[in-house]
Amino acid sequence: MFSHILILAALVNLAQFQYYDYDYQPGSLHGPSGPNCNQECDCPISFPSAMYCDSRKLKSVPIVPTGIKYLYLQQNMIEEIKAGVFDNVTDTLRWLILDKNQITNAKIEKGTIDKLTALEKLYFSNNNITEPVIPPSKALEEIQMMHNKLSKFPSGLLSDKENLTSINLQQNELTSESIGDAFKGLKKLLSLDVSHNKLKKLPIGLPSSLEILYADYNDIDKVGAGFLKKLPSLRYLRISHNKLQDSGIPSGAFNVTSLLELDLSFNKLKSIPEVNEQLEQLYLQANEINKFDLASFCKFTGPLNYSRLKHLRLDGNNVTHSSMPSESVNCLRQASDIMFE
Repeated sequence: MFSHILILAALVNLAQFQYYDYDYQPGSLHGPSGPNCNQECDCPISFPSAMYCDSRKLKSVPIVPTGIKYLYLQQNMIEEIKAGVFDNVTDTLRWLILDKNQITNAKIEKGTIDKLTALEKLYFSNNNITEPVIPPSKALEEIQMMHNKLSKFPSGLLSDKENLTSINLQQNELTSESIGDAFKGLKKLLSLDVSHNKLKKLPIGLPSSLEILYADYNDIDKVGAGFLKKLPSLRYLRISHNKLQDSGIPSGAFNVTSLLELDLSFNKLKSIPEVNEQLEQLYLQANEINKFDLASFCKFTGPLNYSRLKHLRLDGNNVTHSSMPSESVNCLRQASDIMFE
């Protein structure tokens, strides 16, 4: 498990370093550009497999030369992707960064993204697509399509993506019906973000490998009985800014040993839901909670039976510190931060 966490952290750091290199200037950070490069872009000699075409006011994707594995096209005015631009790198291109452009589905010609068989990361955020654009690559590890106009994500598009670990679809127009079984069958998916959409319930058919699920800012009003039992690896769950009420949370719905962080803030709860003793972070601010029931955290207290909760937020509710029963000190013995105001 420890090595698994280290590998994830290393991948995240690498992605951030490469992806957010918006301030690259030819001849400064990476040195002079190599000869095997499109004239509209820069391919530093020190990093010859990368082609930087970001922030160039481009309106279309330039032809990518042989040998390029990492292509940076963010922050342009790209409206279309013409057939043939990736013909030299169909089986070698690994990263494709297209964030912050003006691309629509209608302007993505056949023979472009649908020919990329080695792609590992596809960043397609801040565009105007209404349907997901998925390459045939079975090596795909990460998809980011935030801030688009996605209204559907048909099932089956990801069925052969056995290496996919992260999907970010926040800030779109997805409904619970439109995503259906879109994520079913993914064996290595660790993180899914569907925040800022139009979901009325949490996504179904999620793989048992999932560790992170963010569904903030939707219209979710209930959590299905046994929903979390099907996700034995889930550690971080955020459902803040939704429409959850007590009646929409079955008894014990959040009482699972895997959860470390649970965010239910900015909902309409009147009581504290039952959580497992292993939970470490619980966010309940800005609800309508009017009582502090210690049984929500500890069924009974003893030398080995107590809550591992470290942080608890209850500000913006109808309870105060005086609402806590005296025996709370034994149940919540590890809580270093309990916020009422």
